[in-house]
Amino acid sequence: MRKPEPVTLQSPRLRLEPLATDHATALQAAARDGELWNLRVTSVPAPADTGAYIEAALQGQADGHMLPFAVVDVASGRVIGSSRYHDIVPAVERLEIGHTWYGRSWQRSHVNTTAKLLLLTHAFEVLGVQLVGWRTDNYNLASQRAIERLGARRDGVLRHHALRRDGSVRDTVMYSLAAGEWPEVKAHLQDQLVRPRGEAFK
Repeated sequence: MRKPEPVTLQSPRLRLEPLATDHATALQAAARDGELWNLRVTSVPAPADTGAYIEAALQGQADGHMLPFAVVDVASGRVIGSSRYHDIVPAVERLEIGHTWYGRSWQRSHVNTTAKLLLLTHAFEVLGVQLVGWRTDNYNLASQRAIERLGARRDGVLRHHALRRDGSVRDTVMYSLAAGEWPEVKAHLQDQLVRPRGEAFK
């Protein structure tokens, strides 16, 4: 497995660029699209916390276990959300994709499928990972459906696993995709992106 380094991943409609401190104002605007920080089961930063959110992500990058991205709509140039590789473990050629969120206007669109296709292609075909994982709150049913639509396998639930921002303790649902499963999933995601929106993202 190659060491993940900052890189820009791009399709005709979406760009994932290395997260930087100067993305703060644009990320605040994206989070205001739906006031996403009020959702109990997500980690979207409140406007006042955006600077610290970026700093923590960049510290994780410096420590070698994260690689964060800003998600940008190519046509408008607007930052519409964020995602990252995290829990990067080169010794077992594994990483996870998470801390993913998009402004409400971009949810249930091509964005999540496109972003995951970019991230998974880079992970499996450039970095050479053997397994990509995801984790989400037991009550974040929308996130679970989105991960399952990608073709990931539900591995199980870690009970009493992590703190939510309100201090309660969540159960964590774990998913994964192995390198041997990637070609079929890649074809599935590519198919999703050429099907009519209502059919592909229902």
